[in-house]
Amino acid sequence: MKIEDLVRKNILALKPYTCARDIYSDGILLDANENSLGSTAEGFDSLQLNRYPDPHQVDLKQAVGKYLSVDAKNLFFGVGSDEIIDLLIRIFCNPAKDAIMILDPTYGMYKVAADVNDVESISVNLDENFQIDFQAVQNSYKDNVKIIFTCSPNNPTGNLIRKQDLLKLCNDYNSIVVVDEAYVDFSGDNSLIGEVNNYPNLVILRTFSKAWGLAGVRLGFTIANESIISFLFKIKAPYNVNSLTRSAVLNAIANFEQKKSFVEQLVLERERIISELKKVPGVEKVYRSDANYLLFKCKRASEVQKNMAESGIVIRDRSSYDMLDNCLRVSVGTVDENNKFLDLLKKELCTK
Repeated sequence: MKIEDLVRKNILALKPYTCARDIYSDGILLDANENSLGSTAEGFDSLQLNRYPDPHQVDLKQAVGKYLSVDAKNLFFGVGSDEIIDLLIRIFCNPAKDAIMILDPTYGMYKVAADVNDVESISVNLDENFQIDFQAVQNSYKDNVKIIFTCSPNNPTGNLIRKQDLLKLCNDYNSIVVVDEAYVDFSGDNSLIGEVNNYPNLVILRTFSKAWGLAGVRLGFTIANESIISFLFKIKAPYNVNSLTRSAVLNAIANFEQKKSFVEQLVLERERIISELKKVPGVEKVYRSDANYLLFKCKRASEVQKNMAESGIVIRDRSSYDMLDNCLRVSVGTVDENNKFLDLLKKELCTK
């Protein structure tokens, strides 16, 4: 597969904007119309907030590459994974001409990003075990499908998609295959990062929002073929990752043992919640989870969610999704939060 054959012709021909820090980052910097006197924000002198950040993301690529044993040339960072989803659609999909395929039920932003870019989205349901239904994929696949989006562990169902099936998608279809691994830290050693150099059309999405506890800083990243990474850099905004975000993430990576502890605690709590939910009258099914949340089916799901929110316990109603009738999704919280959730759910389901 030649990645360039999938890229929009205008993107291939695009001459990217050259910003001041693309060329010079040291010396007496009088080239970017910055405020040379300093920043009005106090307490951040070491970050030099009056200066534009490095557009090449060098420090982030080095730190994350070392942590994940990934070559820096295969890394790109964005304002959450959502920015990268949008950029990928803009690189590969011609508006009102090309399409993406989404393996549902899954994360809703894939379709939203396609809709914003006037790109058709083709929904193909997973099978009854929330695994890839290859016959359904084949029946719906068209030559203009440039990207196939899937999530593993899948949101909102919580389960891993089989590795061999994800790689089969890469082998069988002349499309970019995006595997969103936002929750993979909670699933053990199940990432496909090591396969990126074997499959040029494989794109892995990761985030610092979940296991790292950095949802507020908004940083996602992708691991992909060097050619795909080059196109992402070609069309991104000049300074898309700010200095405060970079500083927080670099600090977090140096504190990776805390992340490991978080994951261990959340996985233990996840298994406890699953066990307790199975004992609750009115809970009809608890789905297996490889993430930091779980999906369960209960009677009157939408009413239960609304009543619990009014009582101060907020969970997510997913019952409007195909295949998820009467299903709710709950994130794993602290021990105290989880106990309050379980107590209120029991009360809600047992009173009617």
